[in-house]
Amino acid sequence: MLSVQLRPLDVAGAFEISPVHWNDSRGSFLEWYRFDILEQAAGRSLSLRQANTSVSKRGVVRGIHFADTPPGQAKYVTVPHGAIIDYAVDLRVGSPTFGATAAVRLDDVERKAVFLSEGLGHAFVALSDDTVVSYLVSSTYAPEIEHGISPFDPEIALVFPAEAGEIIVSDKDRDAPTLAEARELGLLPDFGELRDFIPAGTV
Repeated sequence: MLSVQLRPLDVAGAFEISPVHWNDSRGSFLEWYRFDILEQAAGRSLSLRQANTSVSKRGVVRGIHFADTPPGQAKYVTVPHGAIIDYAVDLRVGSPTFGATAAVRLDDVERKAVFLSEGLGHAFVALSDDTVVSYLVSSTYAPEIEHGISPFDPEIALVFPAEAGEIIVSDKDRDAPTLAEARELGLLPDFGELRDFIPAGTV
């Protein structure tokens, strides 16, 4: 029996990861990341370069964020404390799922994770105060190649649940361009170029 199970999402290159919990009188144990199982299911593992943690109030929206490709930035996201709705957004021009989104609840009960391939946009909304989100990423932070799409873009149409309460967003994220504006500016990743440097079948 696999200790971590992967399910592909409706956005190509994005996966939901469900760990198996082993519970006893002391508490529980689980494996929230297994490079070999990710490699088997997704056709590639994560080349780890940096690990990040954010702490957010209820209602905080972070994203939609993405990085220039190449190299882009693959992400493996989980929630040690609290709960979020995590969103994968296909920003890759030429992708068969361009503009599509997938949403997964990540929390400290089921302790699921999400893997997002390079070129995908990432956002989340916190559903509780002091929500902790931890990310494993494939490249170090480089502000000159980081970009954003407005989380309020009606074309992408992210749905924030009532559980999130009043939405809180940074000025930078609020003022980010729409998907159409970013495409016009030439900011979006190219699906064909991604296929040249990411393992086949994983974008």
